[in-house]
Amino acid sequence: MEKRRSISLGMFFRLAAILGVALWPGGVNARDITPWKSRDNALVIDAYEMNIIDWEEMLKDKRIAGFISKASDGLPESFACTGDHGGDTVAHCKTMWRKYAVSRELYQTRRLIARANGLLWGAYHLARPGNPVDQANHFLDYAEPRDDELMVLDIEGLDPEKYMSLEDAAVFAGHIKTRTGRYPMLYTNHVTAKYIATNRDRFPILSRLPLWYARYKPGIRNVFPMGNWDSYALWQFSSATNCGKRRCPYRVAGTLPDIDVNVAGMNAKALKAVWAKGDLLPAKPLDKPLLIATGKASVSAGANIGVDLTVTGSIGRVSSALALR
Repeated sequence: MEKRRSISLGMFFRLAAILGVALWPGGVNARDITPWKSRDNALVIDAYEMNIIDWEEMLKDKRIAGFISKASDGLPESFACTGDHGGDTVAHCKTMWRKYAVSRELYQTRRLIARANGLLWGAYHLARPGNPVDQANHFLDYAEPRDDELMVLDIEGLDPEKYMSLEDAAVFAGHIKTRTGRYPMLYTNHVTAKYIATNRDRFPILSRLPLWYARYKPGIRNVFPMGNWDSYALWQFSSATNCGKRRCPYRVAGTLPDIDVNVAGMNAKALKAVWAKGDLLPAKPLDKPLLIATGKASVSAGANIGVDLTVTGSIGRVSSALALR
């Protein structure tokens, strides 16, 4: 019965994983080399307020199916610039407010142009240290996401002095879900994604958000599956990091080499169908724990009794996958 039960559970989780991929269908395969070279795969541009874009030229590239814009950044700026405003001078506070006002106007203008030309629209929040609920509310107030628009939480790294902590990121994602009925996508790099995947028991929400994966290599074999992620939802493969005057993975007309370019493992029609779903991926079973003794066993002299160290002494629990590396 136990063996039969374990087989059934295994089949269940395999089916769940398949359903998870079905949330982002269309041949997503992390083993593909340079998937952006396939004209069947849709491309998505992401930009912030300092990226220069000639929209007339950029829109000539019919492979571009979506545009994700930076929206909010950390906590909201102060309009009054009186009292305590994070240690800034009043002059700097006013400068930041002007920058905020101009960037939000640019955000609204870019959204109008993109949607008018049939592009999918998305917005991301650059997560900083500070109250995650206030940041989530700031994002929603800034981006005003519509039901057909993608929402993204951008976690740039693991340093809690520079970026939002993963614990706060989970609170952020949960608050977005509470207010909109949808979860955001998670944007992050390989190191952070691997850490979340390895510790998915601690981060049950973050580890199940669709992954927008940032890594600037021609291929990412042996990266996936990673935790609950069988593959990426979007892969940011080109940026100022690896795009220069001589070489660039993909040049977008009407933009400079600093523009970020992303690939989806599906065509534009399939991408549109899943773009703003906001669902969690299925949770995969955790690795079974392996018990390891960290203390010493005491055996009576002359007893000649074998001692099973897996159940004796101070017991430590580590995953079998980690122990067998």
